[in-house]
Amino acid sequence: MKPIPDRNSFLRYTVPMTDARFLILPVPYERTTSYGQGTKDGPDAILRASRYLELFDEELGTEPYLEGIHTLGPIAFDKGPLDVSIEKIYAAVKALRIREQFLLSLGGEHSITYPIVRAYHEQFRSMTVLQIDAHSDLQEKFEGTIYSHGSVMARIKDIADIVQVGIRSQTRPEYDLIQQRGIRTFYMSALRRDALWKEHVVEALGEHVYLTIDLDGFDPSVAPGVGTPEPGGLSWYDVIDLIKLVIERKHLVGCDIVELAPVPLSIITDFLAAKLAYKIMGYIAAGSA
Repeated sequence: MKPIPDRNSFLRYTVPMTDARFLILPVPYERTTSYGQGTKDGPDAILRASRYLELFDEELGTEPYLEGIHTLGPIAFDKGPLDVSIEKIYAAVKALRIREQFLLSLGGEHSITYPIVRAYHEQFRSMTVLQIDAHSDLQEKFEGTIYSHGSVMARIKDIADIVQVGIRSQTRPEYDLIQQRGIRTFYMSALRRDALWKEHVVEALGEHVYLTIDLDGFDPSVAPGVGTPEPGGLSWYDVIDLIKLVIERKHLVGCDIVELAPVPLSIITDFLAAKLAYKIMGYIAAGSA
């Protein structure tokens, strides 16, 4: 079905949900941010920025939006218990046809990834979660809750294998846990000295891969709109080249882009996140063409 104009949708076009190859789920959740704030506004900022993307991808020579994109309504949250909000995200994703359509969730803080991965785990029992991030997020509890953005991978590691890329900030207990559990962590300090690091990352993955992208994995020179902009991060081409390789060699089952904290009077990170989402869809469409 030909996409129809809809200013409130990703890229300002939509198709009916049943005809869509790609689903966009806004998850404006923010309850545990600890430094810079504003992630609840991230999904809307990405949708706004997407309206100004060109629909043609010059690298691929195609218009990926013609595959069909449907933007779902945002999940609504109240100030109730954290576990209730986590369950709401899980239920929303579980209700979707994630085996038949590609779901790209827009956060919100990084804690949204755990309930999404729970829903995916029920469909893809053998699955690797590929985490692009500046932080390990492996603290058992952070600031009084196990559902913190700083604890999200601690929850996920118990239901799926994880591979971490771009890490350059963590606690000593997180470092020790990585060594004890044999978690594949590709530190930024090592990537700079390894010309083949993308190949090594892909080799560490299983067949089914869920991708979670914390925007602070990027260097803050290209993505300043995050809560904790750690210096020395990944470049735009580092990230998209890795994702392209993953899509070519593995089965990417789902993705989220999280931790955008929009900066007043700056659209740099908003636009990067929107372009990143569209690039991922383009690579998936090209890979199955």
